[in-house]
Amino acid sequence: MSDSLARFHSTNGPVTVVLPFEYHSIIADWAALRRLMARSVPSAFTRDEWAYLITFLDPENLLSTFTESFGAPLTDADGHDEPDAPSHWIYRPRGAIAVWLPNNVSLLGPLTLILLSLTGQRIRLKLGSLAEDLCGEFLKYAVTHLPDGALRGYLESRVTAETFERGDRRQLEFAEESAVRIVFGSDDAASAIHALPHPVDSVGFSFADRRSEAWIAHDAADDAILTTLIKVFAIYGQAGCTSPRRVVVPDGTPEQARSMRDRVAELWPQVIRHDPPMHVASSNLLASQWALALGWDTRVTERHGAVLACGSIDLEAFDSPMALRFVAASREQAVAGLPDNIQTLGHALTDPTDSEWLRLLAGTPVLRFVPLARMHHFGAVWDGQDYWRQCFSAMEVHS
Repeated sequence: MSDSLARFHSTNGPVTVVLPFEYHSIIADWAALRRLMARSVPSAFTRDEWAYLITFLDPENLLSTFTESFGAPLTDADGHDEPDAPSHWIYRPRGAIAVWLPNNVSLLGPLTLILLSLTGQRIRLKLGSLAEDLCGEFLKYAVTHLPDGALRGYLESRVTAETFERGDRRQLEFAEESAVRIVFGSDDAASAIHALPHPVDSVGFSFADRRSEAWIAHDAADDAILTTLIKVFAIYGQAGCTSPRRVVVPDGTPEQARSMRDRVAELWPQVIRHDPPMHVASSNLLASQWALALGWDTRVTERHGAVLACGSIDLEAFDSPMALRFVAASREQAVAGLPDNIQTLGHALTDPTDSEWLRLLAGTPVLRFVPLARMHHFGAVWDGQDYWRQCFSAMEVHS
């Protein structure tokens, strides 16, 4: 592959990004695969997972990775790329990228693979030893179904998905040979990986243990919003860092929280039409009894698909893979009750960006404050870190 120069205009002036391929063609190749994906669902994926990947491969979404990182594309009067525009900055690939994927959110592998493929760098992905290998399956699907071209050749020659146990020599190789380390997992695992010998000028990113909540105003809780809540929660349950473990009704009453919970229970079988696995159904029955003992008012959805519990914000929490708590709280109580490792707040509020909300949230460790439907949206900035752009090093240029 020969170098291609892509031009953008950032807030700091014109930017040139060095890539091993023409980025428009790579986005077009992913879009071509997207059309093929719409015809059938591989057995390794659920329909919801496959539909999410198809949506994620929308060309506008992939293009936004570049525009959010580098600015608007520089074009001439006819809308063509401006090849000779002067640059104030040149972004060059740092080099090989190593990714340690988690055990609990298997769809994260394909999403990470897709975004990092846009850098054109050598990518080695270490699969979670206990997770379903959706990353490897997706890579295999892409290589098999893509037409001959830049993307297929790149995936075949420069991207690998590997499985190995802790202590394997490849763990050390991943760190020693990579200019960028991206670690998903526990705090301890991230610390251990970053402590391995690695190049002095390499960069590392840790996406460790995080929790998320949904804040839904009583007046905003129509059936469309509650259906979105069910879809957002059900895809991962409590396993996903972006999945809400608790629904807070800000400035609401206990009766409003209970009413919201009851409507979610009524809508659940209309939205989730499949039976849960037997072990999940059994776990939910046990969790409902545990929650009752702690003082929660609980309901189990039809077919035992989830446990929905109401209570005060200071009640002792309970964990179960498909348990969702509903509480009412003042704004100040909601902020004070946030967990220390809060990541995403998914909101359905009357005016989420008013100065009062922003003032309250500015003093919290919240990393993402997004509409409910975007809670799981993975992007070039994650946990407040622009990891994707930092797969490139910057050179300042002035005449």
